Amino acid sequence: MKTTNMLLLFITLMITQVSLANDRYQETMNKNIQIVYTANTIAELQPAVNTFERIAAAEKTKWEPFYYAAFGYSMMSTQETDNAKKDAYLDQAMNAINQAKGIAPNESEVVALEGFIYMLRVSIDPASRGPQYAMLSMKIFETAIALNPENPRAIAMKAQMQFGTAQFFGSPTTEACATNATALEKFTTYKSDNPLAPVWGRGMADGLAEKCK
Repeated sequence: MKTTNMLLLFITLMITQVSLANDRYQETMNKNIQIVYTANTIAELQPAVNTFERIAAAEKTKWEPFYYAAFGYSMMSTQETDNAKKDAYLDQAMNAINQAKGIAPNESEVVALEGFIYMLRVSIDPASRGPQYAMLSMKIFETAIALNPENPRAIAMKAQMQFGTAQFFGSPTTEACATNATALEKFTTYKSDNPLAPVWGRGMADGLAEKCK
Protein backbone atom coordinates (compact mmCIF):
# COMPACT_ATOMS: atom_id res chain seq x y z
CA MET A 1 0.00 0.00 0.00
CA LYS A 2 2.87 2.34 0.88
CA THR A 3 4.53 1.70 -2.48
CA THR A 4 1.25 2.41 -4.28
CA ASN A 5 0.80 5.67 -2.41
CA MET A 6 4.36 6.74 -3.26
CA LEU A 7 3.76 5.94 -6.93
CA LEU A 8 0.53 7.97 -6.98
CA LEU A 9 2.32 10.88 -5.30
CA PHE A 10 5.12 10.72 -7.86
CA ILE A 11 2.63 10.71 -10.76
CA THR A 12 0.73 13.64 -9.25
CA LEU A 13 3.94 15.63 -8.85
CA MET A 14 4.95 14.91 -12.44
CA ILE A 15 1.56 16.00 -13.75
CA THR A 16 1.76 19.18 -11.68
CA GLN A 17 5.25 19.98 -12.99
CA VAL A 18 4.16 19.43 -16.58
CA SER A 19 1.12 21.63 -16.03
CA LEU A 20 3.19 24.42 -14.49
CA ALA A 21 5.74 24.23 -17.31
CA ASN A 22 2.97 24.44 -19.88
CA ASP A 23 1.42 27.42 -18.08
CA ARG A 24 4.78 29.23 -18.11
CA TYR A 25 5.19 28.44 -21.80
CA GLN A 26 1.74 29.77 -22.65
CA GLU A 27 2.23 32.89 -20.52
CA THR A 28 5.62 33.72 -22.05
CA MET A 29 4.41 33.07 -25.57
CA ASN A 30 1.29 35.22 -25.15
CA LYS A 31 3.28 38.09 -23.64
CA ASN A 32 5.71 38.19 -26.55
CA ILE A 33 3.06 37.58 -29.20
CA GLN A 34 1.36 40.76 -28.05
CA ILE A 35 4.67 42.59 -28.38
CA VAL A 36 5.20 41.57 -32.00
CA TYR A 37 1.61 42.51 -32.76
CA THR A 38 1.91 46.01 -31.29
CA ALA A 39 5.59 47.01 -31.55
CA ASN A 40 6.37 49.95 -33.82
CA THR A 41 10.15 49.78 -33.93
CA ILE A 42 12.89 47.23 -34.53
CA ALA A 43 14.21 47.91 -31.04
CA GLU A 44 10.85 46.89 -29.57
CA LEU A 45 10.59 43.79 -31.75
CA GLN A 46 14.09 42.39 -31.23
CA PRO A 47 13.75 41.25 -27.57
CA ALA A 48 10.51 39.40 -28.34
CA VAL A 49 12.08 37.69 -31.34
CA ASN A 50 15.07 36.71 -29.21
CA THR A 51 12.67 35.20 -26.67
CA PHE A 52 10.88 33.19 -29.34
CA GLU A 53 14.20 31.84 -30.57
CA ARG A 54 15.17 30.77 -27.05
CA ILE A 55 11.80 29.08 -26.57
CA ALA A 56 12.13 27.36 -29.95
CA ALA A 57 15.52 25.98 -28.96
CA ALA A 58 13.96 24.43 -25.85
CA GLU A 59 10.56 23.40 -27.26
CA LYS A 60 11.75 21.49 -30.30
CA THR A 61 8.38 19.93 -31.15
CA LYS A 62 6.36 23.17 -31.20
CA TRP A 63 6.00 25.21 -34.39
CA GLU A 64 4.59 28.35 -32.77
CA PRO A 65 7.88 29.81 -31.40
CA PHE A 66 9.52 29.50 -34.82
CA TYR A 67 6.41 30.97 -36.45
CA TYR A 68 6.39 34.07 -34.26
CA ALA A 69 10.16 34.51 -34.61
CA ALA A 70 9.59 34.52 -38.37
CA PHE A 71 6.69 36.94 -38.03
CA GLY A 72 8.78 39.23 -35.83
CA TYR A 73 11.62 39.29 -38.33
CA SER A 74 9.09 40.03 -41.08
CA MET A 75 7.80 43.00 -39.11
CA MET A 76 11.36 44.17 -38.53
CA SER A 77 11.85 44.16 -42.30
CA THR A 78 8.84 46.43 -42.73
CA GLN A 79 10.32 48.88 -40.22
CA GLU A 80 13.71 48.99 -41.95
CA THR A 81 14.51 51.55 -44.65
CA ASP A 82 17.70 50.02 -46.05
CA ASN A 83 16.85 47.36 -48.66
CA ALA A 84 19.86 45.19 -47.89
CA LYS A 85 18.88 45.11 -44.22
CA LYS A 86 15.26 44.39 -45.19
CA ASP A 87 16.47 41.33 -47.06
CA ALA A 88 18.66 40.29 -44.14
CA TYR A 89 15.66 40.31 -41.80
CA LEU A 90 13.66 38.33 -44.34
CA ASP A 91 16.50 35.81 -44.57
CA GLN A 92 16.18 35.30 -40.82
CA ALA A 93 12.41 35.07 -41.14
CA MET A 94 12.75 32.39 -43.81
CA ASN A 95 15.19 30.42 -41.70
CA ALA A 96 12.70 30.41 -38.82
CA ILE A 97 9.73 29.49 -41.00
CA ASN A 98 11.68 26.62 -42.57
CA GLN A 99 12.22 25.24 -39.08
CA ALA A 100 8.52 25.63 -38.34
CA LYS A 101 7.75 23.77 -41.58
CA GLY A 102 10.04 20.99 -40.46
CA ILE A 103 7.81 20.50 -37.43
CA ALA A 104 4.40 21.22 -39.01
CA PRO A 105 4.69 21.04 -42.83
CA ASN A 106 0.91 20.93 -43.28
CA GLU A 107 0.03 23.78 -40.93
CA SER A 108 -1.77 26.38 -43.03
CA GLU A 109 -0.58 29.29 -40.88
CA VAL A 110 3.07 28.31 -41.33
CA VAL A 111 2.70 27.94 -45.09
CA ALA A 112 0.84 31.25 -45.36
CA LEU A 113 3.59 33.09 -43.50
CA GLU A 114 6.15 31.68 -45.92
CA GLY A 115 4.14 33.27 -48.73
CA PHE A 116 4.02 36.53 -46.78
CA ILE A 117 7.81 36.58 -46.59
CA TYR A 118 8.02 36.23 -50.38
CA MET A 119 5.41 38.97 -50.73
CA LEU A 120 7.61 41.26 -48.66
CA ARG A 121 10.52 40.40 -50.95
CA VAL A 122 8.44 41.64 -53.88
CA SER A 123 7.57 44.87 -52.11
CA ILE A 124 11.25 45.83 -51.85
CA ASP A 125 11.50 46.14 -55.65
CA PRO A 126 8.31 45.07 -57.47
CA ALA A 127 9.66 45.70 -60.97
CA SER A 128 12.70 43.44 -60.65
CA ARG A 129 11.41 40.95 -58.08
CA GLY A 130 7.85 40.45 -59.27
CA PRO A 131 8.79 37.82 -61.87
CA GLN A 132 10.73 35.82 -59.27
CA TYR A 133 8.54 36.05 -56.19
CA ALA A 134 5.01 37.14 -57.11
CA MET A 135 3.86 33.86 -58.65
CA LEU A 136 5.75 31.91 -55.99
CA SER A 137 3.97 33.70 -53.16
CA MET A 138 0.62 33.28 -54.90
CA LYS A 139 1.23 29.54 -55.29
CA ILE A 140 2.11 29.26 -51.61
CA PHE A 141 -1.03 31.15 -50.57
CA GLU A 142 -3.09 28.73 -52.65
CA THR A 143 -1.42 25.83 -50.86
CA ALA A 144 -2.16 27.40 -47.47
CA ILE A 145 -5.82 27.87 -48.43
CA ALA A 146 -6.04 24.26 -49.63
CA LEU A 147 -4.69 23.11 -46.26
CA ASN A 148 -7.29 25.22 -44.43
CA PRO A 149 -9.94 26.99 -46.53
CA GLU A 150 -11.06 28.89 -43.40
CA ASN A 151 -7.68 30.55 -42.79
CA PRO A 152 -8.40 34.29 -43.16
CA ARG A 153 -4.74 35.32 -43.30
CA ALA A 154 -3.96 33.12 -46.28
CA ILE A 155 -6.98 34.50 -48.16
CA ALA A 156 -6.22 38.11 -47.19
CA MET A 157 -2.62 37.85 -48.34
CA LYS A 158 -3.72 36.27 -51.60
CA ALA A 159 -6.01 39.27 -52.08
CA GLN A 160 -3.10 41.63 -51.43
CA MET A 161 -1.01 39.92 -54.09
CA GLN A 162 -3.88 39.91 -56.56
CA PHE A 163 -4.51 43.61 -55.97
CA GLY A 164 -0.86 44.59 -56.27
CA THR A 165 -0.41 42.55 -59.43
CA ALA A 166 -3.54 44.02 -61.00
CA GLN A 167 -2.39 47.55 -60.22
CA PHE A 168 1.11 46.88 -61.56
CA PHE A 169 -0.29 45.73 -64.90
CA GLY A 170 -3.15 48.24 -64.96
CA SER A 171 -5.77 45.49 -64.79
CA PRO A 172 -9.14 45.48 -62.98
CA THR A 173 -8.95 44.73 -59.27
CA THR A 174 -12.36 43.03 -59.18
CA GLU A 175 -11.00 39.57 -58.42
CA ALA A 176 -8.73 40.86 -55.65
CA CYS A 177 -11.58 42.73 -54.01
CA ALA A 178 -13.81 39.66 -54.11
CA THR A 179 -11.05 37.57 -52.51
CA ASN A 180 -10.60 40.21 -49.83
CA ALA A 181 -14.33 40.22 -49.10
CA THR A 182 -14.09 36.48 -48.46
CA ALA A 183 -11.13 37.07 -46.14
CA LEU A 184 -13.15 39.59 -44.13
CA GLU A 185 -15.94 37.05 -43.71
CA LYS A 186 -13.44 34.45 -42.49
CA PHE A 187 -11.91 36.89 -40.00
CA THR A 188 -15.38 37.16 -38.47
CA THR A 189 -16.22 33.46 -38.39
CA TYR A 190 -12.96 31.52 -38.05
CA LYS A 191 -11.92 30.32 -34.61
CA SER A 192 -8.89 28.12 -33.96
CA ASP A 193 -8.65 25.53 -31.20
CA ASN A 194 -5.01 26.52 -30.73
CA PRO A 195 -4.71 29.21 -28.01
CA LEU A 196 -1.48 30.42 -29.64
CA ALA A 197 -2.87 30.56 -33.17
CA PRO A 198 -2.20 33.77 -35.13
CA VAL A 199 -4.91 36.42 -35.12
CA TRP A 200 -3.20 39.19 -37.10
CA GLY A 201 -4.20 40.45 -40.55
CA ARG A 202 -7.64 41.97 -40.13
CA GLY A 203 -6.26 45.49 -40.43
CA MET A 204 -4.58 44.57 -43.70
CA ALA A 205 -7.89 43.28 -45.08
CA ASP A 206 -9.76 46.34 -43.83
CA GLY A 207 -7.24 48.59 -45.55
CA LEU A 208 -7.69 46.80 -48.86
CA ALA A 209 -11.46 46.97 -48.49
CA GLU A 210 -11.16 50.76 -48.40
CA LYS A 211 -9.25 50.69 -51.67
CA CYS A 212 -11.94 48.46 -53.18
CA LYS A 213 -14.76 50.96 -52.55
